[in-house]
Amino acid sequence: MRPLLPTPHGGSPRAGRLARLARLARRTALFAASGLLAAVAGTAALSQPATAATGLTQVTGFGSNPGNLSMYAYVPAGLPADAPLVVALHGCTQTANDYYTNSGWTKFADQYGFAVVFPQTGSANNSLSCFTWFDPADDTRGKGEAASVVQMVTKAESLYGSDADRVFVTGLSAGGGMTADLLAAYPDVFAGGSVDSGLPAQCATTQTAASTCQYGSLNLTAAQWGDKVRAQYPGYGGPWPRVAIWQGTSDYTVQSVNGTELRDQWTNVHGIPQTPSSTTSLPGGTTLTSYNDASGRPAVQLYQISGMGHGLAVDPGSGPEQCGTTAAYFLDTICSSYYTAKFWGLDQAGGGGTDPGDGGGTTLPAPTGLAAGTVTNTSVALSWSATQGAASYRVYRNGTQVGTPTGTTFTDTGLTAATTYSYTVAAIGSNGTAGPASSALSATTTGFTATCSTATNYAHVAAGRAHTSGGYTYANGSNQNMGLYNVFVTHTLKQTAAGYWVLADSGC
Repeated sequence: MRPLLPTPHGGSPRAGRLARLARLARRTALFAASGLLAAVAGTAALSQPATAATGLTQVTGFGSNPGNLSMYAYVPAGLPADAPLVVALHGCTQTANDYYTNSGWTKFADQYGFAVVFPQTGSANNSLSCFTWFDPADDTRGKGEAASVVQMVTKAESLYGSDADRVFVTGLSAGGGMTADLLAAYPDVFAGGSVDSGLPAQCATTQTAASTCQYGSLNLTAAQWGDKVRAQYPGYGGPWPRVAIWQGTSDYTVQSVNGTELRDQWTNVHGIPQTPSSTTSLPGGTTLTSYNDASGRPAVQLYQISGMGHGLAVDPGSGPEQCGTTAAYFLDTICSSYYTAKFWGLDQAGGGGTDPGDGGGTTLPAPTGLAAGTVTNTSVALSWSATQGAASYRVYRNGTQVGTPTGTTFTDTGLTAATTYSYTVAAIGSNGTAGPASSALSATTTGFTATCSTATNYAHVAAGRAHTSGGYTYANGSNQNMGLYNVFVTHTLKQTAAGYWVLADSGC
């Protein structure tokens, strides 16, 4: 498979090193002109490739650090020079270690071969340890936190020999807002980005205005949103970063309209319409809408996750499409890091696969006609049309393989009542090669199992069990008043029907 992001060096290691050094020189000149450059030993020198992964490690001396951030990094064992680099920004109340531990990015750093930088802010910058995505002193070119992050990129390129043409940035919530700002301010640094439960670039320029962005819409046209990006680096003509957007439909902290506004903003920047090029169903109730550029490659992708609250989408497990661990604001739905890495072209193994948009050549087509037959509270019966030349099939539930039937039927058992599952099927040739996956099918088991959850009002909202209005928190479904929206009030909620929660402080 050809990489989704073609390497401009034409495969020559020497050309790659020269291009990277030229980029380093240009960035050094930028910092010097802004008065931000601090002496960093060995900035232009390439270090030897790492020989062993060392976990999350703090890196010091990365520059003048005008944004008062800390730099942490994860480097896989045996990382070669000219490997990609990913920058991952945590959300409010989180740390670099939280993102390192739970996001799943290290799994694919090991698998695909790239380094990950985890910037960290703190309470000295913001009382909730949020990246300051709404302050021009921190989120514009050459200023504050944004400049600190780019200094980290330069340091990482120096230490690890990273390819300056394959640097990507991703972030959650406030980190997502800062991600969008970085893409707008430094399109010459970042080849792509992923905004997870975040905000459009330059949506707000004050803390007061930030609330309007989070909880409502600015009602701007696509061109007005695009102008906010273009104004961040006047005169820049491209190329523009490719952008993935992840948004839960039940996110009441950063309303889902932000996802469509991000879509409008970045399709306009790329000069393409807001009309989808394709729509695909993915695991976890996720709808992927792609917007292709003139060459037919996706330039913007919008992932909308049905029923997900505020957080980063993860899918714990050992399957090839799974990653991460669940924790506060790491929500069990789909492995966003996997699909983002594929979108950016970080997987360059080639060949066929079971991933939508993979683009690799395969020996067998995707099966068609996937349908659900008898559904009980613990099982789903599946069937599909035969694929000519198939020796067997692989059945995937929520991205994890659960069966390898030789025929065109399979019954998935041991399921949970009243739960929606996503299924795909891939055909296997006689040589063992898997073709692409079928279109996804959602099936919901019968019955309902009541569940109880005890958490703060803030956490209930983040998990999609409650919502806010006028500073107060209300249970989804019943609309019972739970008190102020903060981290100090705690309640127990009982789910009595799908999407319906009631107060159960007296017992559950």
